[in-house]
Amino acid sequence: MKDNLFSGNVVIITGASSGIGEQTAYKLAEQGAWLTLAARNADKLQEVANTCSHLGGKVIAVPTDISDKQHCKNLIDTTIQKYGRIDTLINNAGFAVAARFTEMKDLDVFEKIIKVNFLGGVYCTHFALPHLLKTNGRLVAVSSMRGKLPSGTADGYGASKHAMAEFYASLRNELSETGVSVTVVYPSWVKTGITGRALKADGSVKGEVSVHESEGITAAKCAQVIIKASASRKRDIYMTFEGKLGMWLRLIAPSLVDKIMKKKTDQ
Repeated sequence: MKDNLFSGNVVIITGASSGIGEQTAYKLAEQGAWLTLAARNADKLQEVANTCSHLGGKVIAVPTDISDKQHCKNLIDTTIQKYGRIDTLINNAGFAVAARFTEMKDLDVFEKIIKVNFLGGVYCTHFALPHLLKTNGRLVAVSSMRGKLPSGTADGYGASKHAMAEFYASLRNELSETGVSVTVVYPSWVKTGITGRALKADGSVKGEVSVHESEGITAAKCAQVIIKASASRKRDIYMTFEGKLGMWLRLIAPSLVDKIMKKKTDQ
């Protein structure tokens, strides 16, 4: 892969104010990409944009709540107004929940995670797709191994990632003759602070990073994998051997996988 393949490539990144999205933005800026960065935190988003500019990329920051359909339309429209086209859309934004379904007194948190993690990507894809079709562009979705393997809790996160996995796999089939590639990335644990920001059943923030996340890979390494897969227009990227093994094992011993995943959740 050429180190400057994304030079002049117009790339939208959601969830770009921190974690995987932030690191992806930095690495693409170093290649000279033309970036549109989206996230809810306007101040942090502008800080990331300023760094990207210093690294060599063109960049605009568009504060966006991707659970709002009109915000997503504005994100795409603003990118077209600035650059005139879209070459790559990276649907990365998302958050986690730290609660059991049986603990939820209402469905507010559950509905919120479905809107952000799943529908937010659908909204952005809907508005960006006509432009990606014109450029034989790249469509990238950052899912999770929770999108392939069950958890010990039905907190909504896994459901949102399962929905994401099926939607983009089916969309890939639909777009197979168009020149638009669809890459779905399935990370395992990544050190982003996502578990510390996870919402509890009452909507409050957990505030403590899980042991599993603290042992994960860095966001920068994850970003590097995403960019390489996007550049090569790969289909699906499973980032850990453990995840791949779990998928195969589930075919022959589903009850064992359920026990393992429940134990991990309880730790």
